[in-house]
Amino acid sequence: MRPLSKRTERSLLLPALVYTALTSAIVSSLGMLLVPTIAEELSVSVSSAQWMLTINLLVGAVATPIMGRLSDGPHKKRLLLVSLATILVGSALAACAPNFTVFLIGRALQGLSYGIVPVTIALARRYLAEDKVRVGISSLSVTVSTGLGIGYPLTGILASAAGFRAAFAFAAVFLVTASIVVWRIVPNGPDERGLRRRFDTFGAILLGAGLAALLVAVSEGSNWGWSSAWTLSCFLAAAVLLAGWAFVELRIPNPLVNLRVVRNKDVLLANGTAIGLGAAMYIGLSVSSLIAQSPTSTGYGIALPLFWAGFVMLPLSVGSFGANRVVRALARRIRLTTLLPLGAGVMTVSAFLLWFEHDRLWEILVGMFLFGIGMGTTYAAMPALIARSVADTELGSAVSFNQVLRTVGGAFGSALSGAVLAAHMGADLHPTDGGITLAFAVGACGSVIVFAALAVNHVRSRARKGEAPSSKVPHNVSSSR
Repeated sequence: MRPLSKRTERSLLLPALVYTALTSAIVSSLGMLLVPTIAEELSVSVSSAQWMLTINLLVGAVATPIMGRLSDGPHKKRLLLVSLATILVGSALAACAPNFTVFLIGRALQGLSYGIVPVTIALARRYLAEDKVRVGISSLSVTVSTGLGIGYPLTGILASAAGFRAAFAFAAVFLVTASIVVWRIVPNGPDERGLRRRFDTFGAILLGAGLAALLVAVSEGSNWGWSSAWTLSCFLAAAVLLAGWAFVELRIPNPLVNLRVVRNKDVLLANGTAIGLGAAMYIGLSVSSLIAQSPTSTGYGIALPLFWAGFVMLPLSVGSFGANRVVRALARRIRLTTLLPLGAGVMTVSAFLLWFEHDRLWEILVGMFLFGIGMGTTYAAMPALIARSVADTELGSAVSFNQVLRTVGGAFGSALSGAVLAAHMGADLHPTDGGITLAFAVGACGSVIVFAALAVNHVRSRARKGEAPSSKVPHNVSSSR
């Protein structure tokens, strides 16, 4: 192949990074719709099949901060290609798995997909022209929600038409094309501005073990019992390991995550939003997905076949994509700190709509569309808010930590809704309508708390700063630290 000119390479870089991030987001969305199918096809119980979600989440939470720190180094392109190759191997294993154990190994390798977005954001910050950086970060940060909205329908179509293996085989093909795009378009390394410091291996072990213990406790607590010895032991181990990690990170010169940067007000704001709205989002998504496939005899179920059930999430993608376009158009005229309560407010409206009205298809579709708008707004603002507050050499680490907190928040939301539904099971082994309503109520209350906190912070910030021009969003986020 003929090499691309530098001008062509630069003009294609953002589309290439968006395509790569979208690919990883679609791969990470595989699973939730397929739990009953996997249980039947691979002859395991539904509770065992749930581990296809848990193991993917665990590996993602551990790998994301490591990939984020490595993306601050000189070998960004190599990291991206190796990660895509690992996810590709995982997809191929899942597609060809002869048994559930091999399938779980494939799903574990696919967990690296959670760390792709921070790597692409670091590449965008480094190689895009200065006037394109803000647009690039905004576009890349919403690929998670856009990918969910696209991945669910694709999963439903492929799995219903050709079996679950077809969905994972499609993911493998998709990843091959993304790898080719990265190889051809992303600038070759090494990056002369990248960090060339010793990797914080001890910090990575402590954080990985702490997050693993926390997510296992959250994911399995409803099965083991929240007061069981296993659950309490995992929570205790998580607290000790994460406290030890924080102690170590504040005392070494080259930490995995620079916690001093995390204490920056803008970064704290973005991270708090990530946890709260991540939990509320996953409650809404998981319960809506359950309603879509439940039988009408439950009183709330819509009884959609697998082929159509995935399309329930399509409005999420449309809403997040549309919100991102609006945010890009208004970014020069509105503060990033204004976008966070605005997005949280829309998500709160959606949560309340689903709480009170959720037994008809159009209500779920409207709820997902509003969720998408709220997610698109907040997800576009969070990385840009972080980017304007940290140095280039810390961006990958800071953004990846934000991504980890989204994942942890999502795990809490998913586990919380699962616990509520498990406590309200009917005789037909489906959650009762009261349980569904209570789960939505929990998500709505969480959204209200986040929205109220962001609104109060915004009002206080305006009172302190007034309307001075210096408080407006800078034209170029890369120079606005």
